Amino acid sequence: MSTICAISTPGGVGGIAVVRISGPEAIDIADRLWLGKSLKQCDSHTAHLGWITDSNGEKLDQGVATIFRGPRSFTGEDTVEFSIHGSLYIQRELLNALLANGCRMAEAGEFTRRAFTSGQIDLAEAEAVADVIASTSRASHRLAVSQMKGDFSQRIEHLRESLLDLASLLELELDFSDQEVEFASRERLMQIAIAVKDTVNTLAGTFHRGQAFRTGIPTAIVGATNVGKSTLLNRLLHDDRAIVSDIHGTTRDTIEDTTEIGGVIFRFIDTAGLRDTSDTIEAMGINRSIQRIRNASIIILVADSTRPETLSEAWHRIEDTLSDRNNASQPYPTLLLLWNKTDINNNQPAITTEESSEIPENKTNSNGKQSQNRYNSDEIEQRIKDFCKINGMELHHAHYSAKTGEGCDIEDVLMKCAATDMLNNSDIIVTNARHYQSLINALDSISRVIDGLNTNIPPEFVAQDLRQTLTSLGEITGTISTPQILSSIFSRFCIGK
Repeated sequence: MSTICAISTPGGVGGIAVVRISGPEAIDIADRLWLGKSLKQCDSHTAHLGWITDSNGEKLDQGVATIFRGPRSFTGEDTVEFSIHGSLYIQRELLNALLANGCRMAEAGEFTRRAFTSGQIDLAEAEAVADVIASTSRASHRLAVSQMKGDFSQRIEHLRESLLDLASLLELELDFSDQEVEFASRERLMQIAIAVKDTVNTLAGTFHRGQAFRTGIPTAIVGATNVGKSTLLNRLLHDDRAIVSDIHGTTRDTIEDTTEIGGVIFRFIDTAGLRDTSDTIEAMGINRSIQRIRNASIIILVADSTRPETLSEAWHRIEDTLSDRNNASQPYPTLLLLWNKTDINNNQPAITTEESSEIPENKTNSNGKQSQNRYNSDEIEQRIKDFCKINGMELHHAHYSAKTGEGCDIEDVLMKCAATDMLNNSDIIVTNARHYQSLINALDSISRVIDGLNTNIPPEFVAQDLRQTLTSLGEITGTISTPQILSSIFSRFCIGK
């Protein structure tokens, strides 16, 4: 095994840079460049101040050498980390000196790959290292740390262990098939298979939400023209990001930006107003809006409380779009029905079905004009409720003024729509696409096991499906892996990690 080195801090000039060395000769090579207490005599997990020399033996920089003796190190090997000043010249010369003394440059992710190879971490934990580095919010960091601690891996290994004993007994039966003996209780196998299926199905069901927490929750702001979508975007971003105008069809393309609310990144997409139009450019914008609706995790359906008909104008397009999705495996988004412009003329917001019988037919506002706010929402709102119920969509209602900020606590409502309470409990949330695919494969094979037990198919077919389940689960933690999979995973790491 060669000794590798790399800069482990970001490129560029900084106050401090860290150069990591790992391998069988790490301490010897580092000691050749060190002026101070011999690193060979230093205990593990100790730090020492001294001078570092270049390849010519001249003093290069005063720094700190930290010693980690294997196997009590990240890689499981002897490791030295030089903390030096962040000068690009010093970093370059130190690397040159290490290479001249027998090191080679580390490949992308090679330190973490060595940690996996030496058994310090499993594959899922190794991938979590990259996720921790890439985390940009409290939510994504929490999910990555949970996986790095091994919570997900422990759940997977528990599933595998529950199947391994019965799988071995079933394989033993095949060796004695001519004697018609039964070692594995079919009743017990069925109980375990059903329990495994339920757990795998639950884990797989968290993926789309987990991925949204990790990369930012795609939130489409949709509705008819001139209902206040752009004003709402600006309010949520605390910035004049979108042009606001009384002219219908002002927004002709999608406008996207992100903001953090309660430790969660939301990716807001302001869309073109949904309406029939002969304008080619506006029609292109509406088509893009429809695509954003298909891919959203949250849809904010904005309706003008002074023009209740704007709800029906937009909903039929949204309903058609959600009913004609290409990705049937993706869960339906959460729908937030937001009645906007509740500040105008001090009118009450648009009424709900429950309130409709309590409002007089004609109501006069403070200006003596008949209110246009009354809206019997029986038909359209019931249609929305029925659609959400049939398709398992969460539905939330809120009244708000995007112009003034009056009304509901919009950030609190969005947190509820995002189901951020998932982050505050101990349940596992899957965020990695590779893990999700392995879970889907395991779900498919364990379902065949259950079907086979129900139909009394020959045990060799049950055993084959059971082996496939174990293989799919083992691929997650790296118990079963291939060089191609490992190369693909670790190639995405940064050099120095």
